[in-house]
Amino acid sequence: MKKIISLTLGLVLALGALSMVGAYADGDDLLAEIQDKGVLTIAMEGTWAPWTYHDEDDELVGFDVEVGQYIAEYLGVEAEFVEGEWDGLFAGMDSKRYDLVINGVDVTDERSEKYDFSDPYAFIRTALVVREDNEDIQGFEDLDGKVTSNSIGSTYMELAEQYGATCEGVDSLGETMQMVESGRADATLNAEVSVLDYLNQQPDAKLKIVAYTEEANLVAIPMRKGDETASLREAINEAIAAMREDGTLSELSEKYFGSDITGAENAGE
Repeated sequence: MKKIISLTLGLVLALGALSMVGAYADGDDLLAEIQDKGVLTIAMEGTWAPWTYHDEDDELVGFDVEVGQYIAEYLGVEAEFVEGEWDGLFAGMDSKRYDLVINGVDVTDERSEKYDFSDPYAFIRTALVVREDNEDIQGFEDLDGKVTSNSIGSTYMELAEQYGATCEGVDSLGETMQMVESGRADATLNAEVSVLDYLNQQPDAKLKIVAYTEEANLVAIPMRKGDETASLREAINEAIAAMREDGTLSELSEKYFGSDITGAENAGE
């Protein structure tokens, strides 16, 4: 995979990482452990384009893959990616098998009670998708009594259930869309950018977007709560700020989404 930062920037990040070792490594904390072993273990699905997916050469690529690589380099370590189903990513982080989950994770009140989040690095609306011949569902209020398909435990599943839908659990975006197209589900909810990417890749899909949420969700990086992750969270926030400042975050967004979803203006602020 091509490096996303120049050699000059790499040297700057390396110097920044060395300064952080002195600033953060004193004491028993996760950042110190990560820098000591030289590896940042990041969990993601690997099946949710264009966030995390496999290209035609079966290489793991995507917006969040490159975000994770940048953060790891900023910390002065290597990125190790571990793929798994959505509902297992957080369990793996809870059991300390993974350091972080970077997978387009929405910040919610429920998740914030259990996890600490980095500063947001993207802002996305939720799209409501139905089969192109479906006239019964025109908005989110029409989901009452309907069947949707989404990853178990996802923000989209929770939102559908809030509107009275019953959700069928799936493992990938493609499977979600296929269930709607085949009529096994009435609708699905997903990130606007992921839906648009899918429809661009599958122009013959008999699907349509009928509604969007008015406000965008905040996308950030969750990590275990507590003093153990305090210095890691601060360092990750510094890395996100550096990505904004040097233009990398916007460039990656344009590369994978065809638009810049990394500015707060996308949240309607």
